[in-house]
Amino acid sequence: MAGLRVDFGLLLEPLGFIKVLEWIFSIFAFATCGGFQGETTLLVSCKGVVNKTVTAAFAYPFRLNTVVFSAPDPKRCGGTWTDVYLVGNFSSSAQFFVTLAVLVFLYCIAALVVYIGYKHVYQQNSKFPLTELAITVITSFLWLVSTFAWAKALADIKMSTGASIIPGIESCKAPGTTCHFASVTSMGTLNVSVVFGLLNMVLWGGNVWFVYKDTNLHNQSNRICQSPGIYPTQRGI
Repeated sequence: MAGLRVDFGLLLEPLGFIKVLEWIFSIFAFATCGGFQGETTLLVSCKGVVNKTVTAAFAYPFRLNTVVFSAPDPKRCGGTWTDVYLVGNFSSSAQFFVTLAVLVFLYCIAALVVYIGYKHVYQQNSKFPLTELAITVITSFLWLVSTFAWAKALADIKMSTGASIIPGIESCKAPGTTCHFASVTSMGTLNVSVVFGLLNMVLWGGNVWFVYKDTNLHNQSNRICQSPGIYPTQRGI
């Protein structure tokens, strides 16, 4: 009864097809966020230096407070240039989002193995659908929380690496020193990661219904609705 029986039929049903989409979308979610690398560039003019490019390279998990700008020249503008760090640590939101995506990726692989090879066991044991229902509900909520937390963190990352950082750099306020914002790496892929987070949230939320239909909770409610009503006998006057 518990042996392997390969059957791809469930993948053609909503339950299996959505699971494939969840697996694919989780890959895009952690790849677009976890694989990002960028840099912020300034143009600095100071003693003996004119429009020197200084950069601060940052990447996942976005501990920006550990990222320092390169010095304009070996003499550090005559000693007036001190180490300049970006502001903010957004690793908790980024790692929460990526970790969830990786765990979902692994879970979807395990679920697809069960769907394809052990469909008969899944359908015969009522505990499997109930367990999957609980996991699906929890995962939907986690996608909601992690996506909005990561979206907020991304907005703060853009502020901490954009032109607004200039007024906060003390070295740029030294006499004879001027700083101009040059560029920052496009964060389009990070925007895409938020979109995939929202798509995952919608997919998992919608899949709650299809998983619920396979549980005995749904079967019990159907039996109650389909059972004939019992009405009290009316007495004649």
